[in-house]
Amino acid sequence: MAYASLATGVLLAAGFGSRFDPEGLHNKLLARMPDGTPVAHEAAHRLLRVVTRVLAVVRPGSDALARLLNDAGCDVVFAADAERGMGASLAAGIEASDDSEGWIVALADMPRIATATIEAVAHSLDGGASLVAPFYQGQRGHPVGFGIEHRDALLRLDGDTGARALLMSQRVTRLDVDDPGILRDVDTPDDLLRI
Repeated sequence: MAYASLATGVLLAAGFGSRFDPEGLHNKLLARMPDGTPVAHEAAHRLLRVVTRVLAVVRPGSDALARLLNDAGCDVVFAADAERGMGASLAAGIEASDDSEGWIVALADMPRIATATIEAVAHSLDGGASLVAPFYQGQRGHPVGFGIEHRDALLRLDGDTGARALLMSQRVTRLDVDDPGILRDVDTPDDLLRI
């Protein structure tokens, strides 16, 4: 670990991935990338290179995914209200890390975010920024850093918009990065070949 952030990592892994598998038989986060690594394991591994504690938020019944993320080094949190959307899952992760001074929120279906980008978000957050996001070619991506002053707003999140409204209403410390991985997620089987 090159840099150990004071923040807690929150890895959101509670989605249903219906575009990846409309029948719901295969969890995209367990799918293997061309090198054989499961998508969620790689996303967790990169976050764990920067933060010492990562809470992986999964939905109830995702036992195989929970085991994979636990084996990767994450503490697993089951979000009872995960079906309500990303906001409810993020709130569950914040609630489970109530003692944290800040959070770096990443998505488990984004396994190609550069470790240097995660470090840059962590440095900025640890340096006093209250809301931090990386941008690539003008587009905001992940992971996003949240300071302690946003705790109550994060706990109130619900539905499928996540923290988008918070990011739109507050001043965000913008980090321009040369990292297309902040925008690339795995939504379809073809995406596994492109990441």
